[in-house]
Amino acid sequence: MPDTARSHTPPPAPGGPLPDGLSRVALWTAAAHAAEHGRPTPYVRDPWAADFLHAAGFAGGPPGDGPLQRLLPDWAVVRTRFYDEHLLASVRSGCRQVVLLGAGLDTRAFRLDWPTGVHVFEVDDPALLSFKEYVLDGAPPSCGRRTTVGADPTGSWGEDLLAAGLDPRRPTAWLCETLLYHLQPQAVESVVGTATGLSAPGSTLGAECVNADAASSSFVAPFLDALATTGIAWHWQLTDPERWWAERGWDARAADLFTLPYVIQRLAPYLPLLGEAAAKCVFLTTGTLNPPR
Repeated sequence: MPDTARSHTPPPAPGGPLPDGLSRVALWTAAAHAAEHGRPTPYVRDPWAADFLHAAGFAGGPPGDGPLQRLLPDWAVVRTRFYDEHLLASVRSGCRQVVLLGAGLDTRAFRLDWPTGVHVFEVDDPALLSFKEYVLDGAPPSCGRRTTVGADPTGSWGEDLLAAGLDPRRPTAWLCETLLYHLQPQAVESVVGTATGLSAPGSTLGAECVNADAASSSFVAPFLDALATTGIAWHWQLTDPERWWAERGWDARAADLFTLPYVIQRLAPYLPLLGEAAAKCVFLTTGTLNPPR
């Protein structure tokens, strides 16, 4: 059974409501994973994704019917595969602590082939984590230890994470897969500042960032308009992610996604729709903590 750093609210009954807001993003990702799991050779194997959808009584996806919405399920799979590989590379290089900030319905603690001794922490809204535990129903994690931390990932979660067992003297692999760009810039600064302050040399990060130069493009803007009807927005946008992260102590790089064979293969049907701006509407960034000066 997982460790629990804070008592959770009672789990909702199957079909009951999840917490408002970003839980919808978690369900959109789960829907993409569920469809992917049914492929003959999936890029992401997530046998729990369909169970989350069933328990939530959820069907559907992001609002609207533009080209970006049609691409999003495959994009979610590509992004997941990318950060799966990043996290596994981080732990193999010495990070034995992994923190998933805004973990949502992420099942990496269960589905990845972790090296021995990895401790995965999941930080998110207590009600969302409670729903997640209900669906997982005691499934054993594939990592050495898994701890859930019921705390608002945009609030004062640092002390909760330390109380749950994070050792700031040891390297940590941080992942903010879809969390940051939904937040206001000042909230992003708080999240990143807390993570940086808890990071030892050798720590790594992963975060998806929205390209501010592409947000007004004909490919992205209609989706953002449709998204606004749900109360969700892409608030945090960057033009130079490498510089932004460097100013906060991290040596980060945005991946050249179209050098990755699985990206080319999966997104090939959409290439006629992807102009340069559309192809670079988000940055998948990874980085390492710069040594102290």
